[in-house]
Amino acid sequence: MEQAGALVRYPRSRSRSKESQMQTPVRKAVFPVGGLGTRFLPATKAMPKEMLPVVDKPLIQYALEEARAAGIEEFIFVTGRSKSAIEDHFDHSYELETTLRDRGKTKEIADINAWMPKPGQVAYTRQQQPMGLGHAVWCARDLVGDEPFAVLLADDLILGKTPCLKQMVDARAKTGGNVVAVMDVPRAHTRRYGVLDVERDDGSLVSVKGLVEKPAPEKAPSTLSIIGRYILEPEVFAHLGRIGKGAGNEIQLTDALARMIGGNKPFHGLRFEGRRFDCGDKVGFLQANIAFALARPDMAADVKKILDEYC
Repeated sequence: MEQAGALVRYPRSRSRSKESQMQTPVRKAVFPVGGLGTRFLPATKAMPKEMLPVVDKPLIQYALEEARAAGIEEFIFVTGRSKSAIEDHFDHSYELETTLRDRGKTKEIADINAWMPKPGQVAYTRQQQPMGLGHAVWCARDLVGDEPFAVLLADDLILGKTPCLKQMVDARAKTGGNVVAVMDVPRAHTRRYGVLDVERDDGSLVSVKGLVEKPAPEKAPSTLSIIGRYILEPEVFAHLGRIGKGAGNEIQLTDALARMIGGNKPFHGLRFEGRRFDCGDKVGFLQANIAFALARPDMAADVKKILDEYC
């Protein structure tokens, strides 16, 4: 396999069959939630990092609600050890509901059931070894099957008028193929991301001719970087099954995506509308809590008072 961090380019195919141009709807989403969350220890010693709350909802619930708003019907969680709290969160708590009912708290019961997935919509599979994002996605291959699917990383929380994944689904309806969410980052930060080599830039939509995983700033082909939202064709699973380990001695999703460029399915990056918060970082997580609280009419005034007091 190519050296980690090396730019991968493939010639673009100009001919596409009728079958390849048909727009199969995106019905399934994969949520890789097997990570240990070591940057948030000791908070994550016994609690999954995806259950960390932003205001009053855990990160993973924001991700699931974003997926549902984009038309996703099946939610696939790739878990690891000590992740049972995620399964419990997306299940009924009969003891809690009984207590709330006895206390006449019908609104609270309605609130916790409003976002609950329907029976049969949720599936779980285990990533038995921490071998990277690409490996986590590959673990979902049998549950996804032979159809396009979305991948959402709960660490990336996006505040915007239209959910990010909905923007991507709408873009894919016009372009077909693979679509990734992208944003410009400072060149000094390219070593943190998968970075695009751009063929054509139409403003919000970018045609991609190559990808490189976590390049050094001086070697990055651009500063346009992938964040944790993907719509992928199922061919990615075959690539993930044979690429081997890349940067960080892990199976990198970006390495598999690079091999899909130039095939019979187009590959685009979408500059989404909204603000992304890196909730895998402590400062980013605090920023998200402040921003989401300020966006709530029931909290904004009080939060502004607190900020004035401390700032």
